[in-house]
Amino acid sequence: MQAPQIETFFATLQAANPSPQTELEYTSVFELLAAVLLSAQATDVGVNKATKRLFALAPTPQAMLALGLDRVTELIRTIGLYRTKAKNLLQTCRILVEQHGGEVPRTREALQALPGVGRKTANVVLNVAFGEPTMAVDTHIFRVANRTGLAPGRNVLEVEERLLRRVPAAYRVHAHHWLILHGRYVCQARKPRCDACAVRAVCDFGAPTMKARATP
Repeated sequence: MQAPQIETFFATLQAANPSPQTELEYTSVFELLAAVLLSAQATDVGVNKATKRLFALAPTPQAMLALGLDRVTELIRTIGLYRTKAKNLLQTCRILVEQHGGEVPRTREALQALPGVGRKTANVVLNVAFGEPTMAVDTHIFRVANRTGLAPGRNVLEVEERLLRRVPAAYRVHAHHWLILHGRYVCQARKPRCDACAVRAVCDFGAPTMKARATP
């Protein structure tokens, strides 16, 4: 995919969804951090069901610590890897209270120092909460970036770095949301919905199929 095609790709996605949002439900930066931490190997729908109960009781790091490990574990037991996630969440809350005054830090280094917070989680928080043009590469973005030819890479870090170089600045803040949603609902893993794809004409995977069908 060349620069003019990339411009068309994102302009088309922007026109369809000017202000994309994460599908995780939260009302504060802390709740966003907690939700993303819990979302690894889990669906947003599943996480939202658990955090609705959890956040009603513990909307702050201090309140989460007061709940204690057993209660937090019980509240998120419907989520995959819930025991490990509960421990990480409580340890993260303790660090937030003891080292950051109960606030979520705004730097990648401080975020990634929190238990259970990797590069992808830090990127989501930096982007969604603080408006930084980061790329949180999950399985959807990795697939879309490679399949379309937008930013091919052998691993998530390669894809992230290439996206940051190739995505035009005007689209960079919202790009990771557009790519996640596109991968989740259109450019799906097993059976991509090319016939319903608005950017098919500029996609390295979809465009050849269009030409083949047009050939008598």
